[in-house]
Amino acid sequence: MKTKAKAKMQAKAKSTTQPAERTKKSMKTKPSEKTKVRVVNRISPPRVPSVSEVRRAAKAARAPQFAYMKAPGIAHDFQVGDTVEVYCDHEKNKERVRGWIRGTVVQVDNKLVAVQFRSNVFLTDGWMVPDRILWYPLNSEHIRPILKKSGKREKAIPDY
Repeated sequence: MKTKAKAKMQAKAKSTTQPAERTKKSMKTKPSEKTKVRVVNRISPPRVPSVSEVRRAAKAARAPQFAYMKAPGIAHDFQVGDTVEVYCDHEKNKERVRGWIRGTVVQVDNKLVAVQFRSNVFLTDGWMVPDRILWYPLNSEHIRPILKKSGKREKAIPDY
């Protein structure tokens, strides 16, 4: 029994490693099986929209892209050269202090305002900013404009 099983396994191994020539006779002996294939993602030809659908799409395109809960408005309109106050870490009398300091707006973007200071300013993690410029979002609570006082003359901030 064991020898017959070994002989069959060797015959199978030979047939898989060496390509067997198929004859017409061997091809006829195998019944052809037809299986049904279900198409899941069928690609359809492109659809041409009608005139009324094009009109509806054009009307929909005119609608605003975003729906805001309240109208987007800027609380303060910053311009280059404006004097503002910023709440940040800075040097005052050679000590590091967290508070409001006066600075000048040097650049305004769609989302950010760049403010430059005359004294050293620090990031929240302790690093000193070498160019003394901090960037703030337009709607930040840490930046506010300084109201111009017409009666008093502003004191000049000395350069250190």
